[in-house]
Amino acid sequence: MSTLSLGVMSSLGPEPEAAFAAVREMGLTTCQLANWDPLNVSRELVARTRTAAEAAGVTITLFWCGYSGPVVWDYVDGPATIGLVPPETRALRVRELKHGADIARQLGVPDIATHAGFMPLNPKDPNYLGLVDAVTDVAAYCAELGLYFDFETGQETPMVLLRCIQDTGLTNLGINLDPANLLMYGNGNPVDALDVFGPYVRGVHAKDGEYPTNGHQLGEEKALGAGRVNFPTLIPKLKSFGYAGALTIEREISGPQQNLDIQQAMDLLTPLL
Repeated sequence: MSTLSLGVMSSLGPEPEAAFAAVREMGLTTCQLANWDPLNVSRELVARTRTAAEAAGVTITLFWCGYSGPVVWDYVDGPATIGLVPPETRALRVRELKHGADIARQLGVPDIATHAGFMPLNPKDPNYLGLVDAVTDVAAYCAELGLYFDFETGQETPMVLLRCIQDTGLTNLGINLDPANLLMYGNGNPVDALDVFGPYVRGVHAKDGEYPTNGHQLGEEKALGAGRVNFPTLIPKLKSFGYAGALTIEREISGPQQNLDIQQAMDLLTPLL
């Protein structure tokens, strides 16, 4: 089996040189690069970012593209605000994701990813049909640029995610697996989820978490090793499906504890690579 690499989440912002220096200071050489405002990212900043990454010796494995409008990370308002499911924001977000694809192409990055939202279980639901049309539109544009369009796991069940991929009829759709999100949204054990969509995984967030304890709020994110994601089982199973990319550490807190938790994640994951 192949040896995986370790990376960390970073942001496309006004000081790319400092961002990539921080990645290298952690002893890492890959990252996923995120931005929530793609329409306001200039070509000049993208060019500077690519130059800075190359100078620092950091490989950007995926561009994580957000979008405008309200986004609420819970079960109450989340279904009406996240991703390409809500019809009110769908057209603008399609445009923003296409611009994100332009950014990825200029960066020389092969994939973009985003949260598509709470995909309806009913395949005849108008919001499901609208979602599939929107995904097809974005993914077809990505295909023209030689890119993959990846779903970040979370709000959808593994089966519905697989169905959406198949319903587009396109071959450049993939999955950015966030194993903690599957748990935190109560949508499945990530090890078992690979039996549903394993061949489609093109990126992985190394993040940990717990199942939800009520019907309104997500489960709690945890430092890697303190949650329910079984990385010693998950990583060999990823490899069995041919995954040979990066494990991108994500710890969604800030301050000194974030750096300590990232180092702990590196220590736990390195023997598993």
